Amino acid sequence: MASNNALQAKITDLLSSHRVVLFMKGNRQSPQCGFSARVVQILDNLLPDYATIDVLADPQVRQEIKEYSDWPTIPQLYVDGTFIGGCDIITEMNTSGELQKVLGVERAPLPPLTIPTVTISATAVQAIEAALRDAPGESLRLQVNPKFEHDLIIGPKAAGDVEVHASGLVLLLDTQSASRANGISIDFVAGPGGGFKIDNPNEPPRTRALSPQQLKTMLDRQEVVLFDVRPEDERKVASIPAARPLDEDGQAYLLALDPNAPIALYCHHGIRSQSAAQELLQQGFRNVYNLSGGIDAWSQTVDPAIPRY
Repeated sequence: MASNNALQAKITDLLSSHRVVLFMKGNRQSPQCGFSARVVQILDNLLPDYATIDVLADPQVRQEIKEYSDWPTIPQLYVDGTFIGGCDIITEMNTSGELQKVLGVERAPLPPLTIPTVTISATAVQAIEAALRDAPGESLRLQVNPKFEHDLIIGPKAAGDVEVHASGLVLLLDTQSASRANGISIDFVAGPGGGFKIDNPNEPPRTRALSPQQLKTMLDRQEVVLFDVRPEDERKVASIPAARPLDEDGQAYLLALDPNAPIALYCHHGIRSQSAAQELLQQGFRNVYNLSGGIDAWSQTVDPAIPRY
């Protein structure tokens, strides 16, 4: 077991390596408690990047950080090596504007307080009510970060929360999440691969990944227009017959399509086509797909007659 001195040195090194460090349960992408999730939501609204340390992955650090800061709970936020506070303090500082000063960021003007409309299906209501019965005194919270990633959790109520009443339930959102949530629908799908499904009409369009078999099905049904973004020398080696080359003529054809038309792109392994798909989204196309693994995956799983290279 590492000595206290070694653990304190480890923590000091972590704090000196990153300007903003959050010791939390879980990580930025997957918080493992409501308090950690709330602080992550606040920081995501203010900073493009910061470091998180998962104390659940290292019980020694989990205990030592409490002694290091003389603070009994997790999460803990540090800025420039200085302990700032836990969840309640960070929430209060964010509301007052003090946190923005500490972080050195401008305080964005508060959006007008609006109550978003949220629809919750009957199956989702049943699943949520079951979860709430297992967490007496807790509330249902919906968080929508600037990337329109959604997190539906059971957690404590916070100052400034917006209350939404839907299907007999009370849903809590912070003001930033509320500004991104109008029109959201929440459903629940049982079984393998199921879970809560959240549809947000405010979310900007994203490139959607297609497996080779999914693309084949769409091509067979004539549900998508396929473009090959590779240069001519690669197309001569191997090509999907249904694809149009994205050369000068192909680009003219593409730009004449309806912006809502389903469009799929592919390259050798899916990297170049992903970049091209992002450019199409910026040009206003909304239903853009990328073939995962490119023509190499297509050759392995759909048409082995197409040579690999």
